[in-house]
Amino acid sequence: MKNEASNSSSKNDYKLWLKDSFFIVLGIFSAAFALESFLLPNKFIDGGATGISLLIAETSDVPLYLLILLVNIPFVILGYKVIGKLFAVKTALAILGLALVLLTIDFPEITQDKLLVAVFGGFFLGAGIGLSVRGGSVLDGTEVLAIFLSRKLGTTIGDIIILINILVFLAAAYLLSIETALYSMLTYLAASKTLDFVIEGIEEYTGVTIISDKNEEIRAMIIDKLGRGLTIYKAKGGYGRHGVHKEYDVIFTVITRLEIRRLNIEITKIDPKAFVVMSKINDTRGGMIKKRSI
Repeated sequence: MKNEASNSSSKNDYKLWLKDSFFIVLGIFSAAFALESFLLPNKFIDGGATGISLLIAETSDVPLYLLILLVNIPFVILGYKVIGKLFAVKTALAILGLALVLLTIDFPEITQDKLLVAVFGGFFLGAGIGLSVRGGSVLDGTEVLAIFLSRKLGTTIGDIIILINILVFLAAAYLLSIETALYSMLTYLAASKTLDFVIEGIEEYTGVTIISDKNEEIRAMIIDKLGRGLTIYKAKGGYGRHGVHKEYDVIFTVITRLEIRRLNIEITKIDPKAFVVMSKINDTRGGMIKKRSI
């Protein structure tokens, strides 16, 4: 029995390693294609460590593949301390792979149209970074720095990333041109949206909290019509000047954003006065939520 369990575990580990490697390799080629076919020939940059590398490449004779390695070395070391050894090893290999692809493969320039460069350069770069994240690594170490600084300064990761990118784009406006910096901001927006889509997919999850006097009917509707699981817990509310308390059951469920409209319609049919709170959830595991295959 122990040998069977061990073999099963090894097989699962091998499949996971193969899947992660596939995502990372695909991400490397997508990012390299974006850099050489769109951004670099047109002197566009992105945010973060990639943007810093592109900016230095445009203002010096140092090749991009070497800058990608040098700029990201501190982030890999930081990733080892902040996140862990496996993440740091995967990230180091991914960045090394990107540098090797940039060195050895010559991607053709696709277009010189600035708007197309900004949109599609950002798209392929964001897809590459997102695929590498799905594989358990990063091609841009900015988020590692953001995690570290957010813990030290008590701010959010998003705020740190925005601050870093503001500095990068201000430097681009000064060293290159204001027009290039503006187009580069479009590149960053396209990349960040694509990154979110690749990581989260179309099935973004939404947590729904429902308070209603007709909770039994709503519970049955969620299970029978939507086919979703739910959690019911006791709560006590207070309102008015004297803090009147009332006990009630609270329903919590998780749905995809494609199901939000249907849920709202069904709740309105049962109880138009129901109190409903919705919040975005980045990911879920287990339960009755069907996971993406990729």
